[in-house]
Amino acid sequence: MIIMDYHKPVLLDESVEGLAIKPNGVYVDVTFGGGGHSVEILNNLNDEGKLFAFDQDSDALENAIDDSRFTLIHENFRHLKRFLRFNGITQVDGILADFGVSSHQFDVAERGFSTRFEADLDMRMDQDSSLSAYHVVNEYSEEQLRSIFSKHGELRSAAGMARLIVEKRKGEPIVNSNQLKEVLIRFLPKHKENKLLAQLYQAIRIEVNDELEALKDFLLQAEKLLVSGGRLSVISYHSLEDRLVKRFIRNGLFEGEPEKDMFGRVEVPFKRIGKLIIPSNEEIKSNSRSRSAKLRIAEKF
Repeated sequence: MIIMDYHKPVLLDESVEGLAIKPNGVYVDVTFGGGGHSVEILNNLNDEGKLFAFDQDSDALENAIDDSRFTLIHENFRHLKRFLRFNGITQVDGILADFGVSSHQFDVAERGFSTRFEADLDMRMDQDSSLSAYHVVNEYSEEQLRSIFSKHGELRSAAGMARLIVEKRKGEPIVNSNQLKEVLIRFLPKHKENKLLAQLYQAIRIEVNDELEALKDFLLQAEKLLVSGGRLSVISYHSLEDRLVKRFIRNGLFEGEPEKDMFGRVEVPFKRIGKLIIPSNEEIKSNSRSRSAKLRIAEKF
């Protein structure tokens, strides 16, 4: 058994159990992070089993596991199919995804993910990416900002926030989190400040990392890669992600309903396994970041 000193991921036991692991199977952890899920998966594999993990964050490479059964791929999970093929893999028995921002990313101030710290506007999960939060805040048009804040942050004051940012940046660029907060202070009443800032950060982060389109790319490829009977175990943290996952598991589409044949039947790629799983009260007490997590498990037909 592998034992590592790592932060325990949200819904660790439930998400790995949901894979119904075959000891000699091939599995993928598409959000490696601190390695917690991967360690648990490896502990369920025998010497013939294999685990491939993905992470676009260079910092995650420091957590690579020294195990002959394990391969860490430094890429975004939206390129899942291509890089598995590079490693000779065209079918897998299970795929796990945990779409939350990692504890490391939240806790390192200069990464700019947390509302707790003053930091330059960054929020890049891939530190080699050319698009950062700075570019979004200082270069996007008022219309683009309004759309991002509304769609990705579900902010009621999206239009006013966008208008004020564009007005204020005419004098000098907005370069850090404190400046952004000061610009928008009129929209941040004390009793709602943290919640609204979290929604704002979410909106900008989703745009910087193209998160929703990457999620769609991943789900489409996961369907093709899983063998019949293979399992998909996905943890989401906000309604935008969870809605896409739920709809895709239910009918293989992100919008609308599948077409019925002449007998009124529809062909869907997955069978839902169990009900929606959320953290226990005990887990939420020990890790407040887990409170919004939702786990969905599906099996490929």
